Amino acid sequence: MSSADPSRPVRVLLVEDHDMVAEALQLALDGADGITVVGRARSRAEAVADVLAHAPDVVLLDRRLANGDALGIVAQLGAGGARVLVLTGDATPAIAVQVAKAGGAGLLLKSSQLGVLETAVRDVAAGGVVFDPDLLSDVFDRLTGRSTGGTALTARERETLDLLAEGATTEEIGRRLGVSRNTTRNHVQRVLEKLGARSKLEAVAVARREGLIG
Repeated sequence: MSSADPSRPVRVLLVEDHDMVAEALQLALDGADGITVVGRARSRAEAVADVLAHAPDVVLLDRRLANGDALGIVAQLGAGGARVLVLTGDATPAIAVQVAKAGGAGLLLKSSQLGVLETAVRDVAAGGVVFDPDLLSDVFDRLTGRSTGGTALTARERETLDLLAEGATTEEIGRRLGVSRNTTRNHVQRVLEKLGARSKLEAVAVARREGLIG
């Protein structure tokens, strides 16, 4: 359903559960030449239904929705021909690789300038692939097997990952590292974010797959 006809606007479906963010995005995109917002979904189920109802060229998908991580529906959203451009506030190479493997056409930070977003929407609609420039080389290296991305973890985060692999609880990790519960939670959350994981178990699985732990 790619917007191959330059005489008609690129049809965009917004998937965003924060009203202020959605309104700002819609205002910006509707004001851009050759782009029109055809609908807005607030959840994964609504997004899947609205793709069928509105036949968009591009789905602008917030990675984190109130009812969970949205990367799991990328393939469904793209099944009818729409191309999916993911927005996130915490882009990492691991997350970008997940987007690419799920069939997404790109990943941008929510902090990207509106002009960058508009250009990305047009490029994606035309069949291009758009990733944040700071992530592009790492994404290519990971997809081609040139890098595991392990250097993204600090020494303390690697210690945390090792303890997670041993099955240690948050309390045990904090005790063994000699840090507070809140600090431990921050370390665990950063490990999950950098590995693009949604749970401790998934983080360990990703780390083993990428050769970060045995």
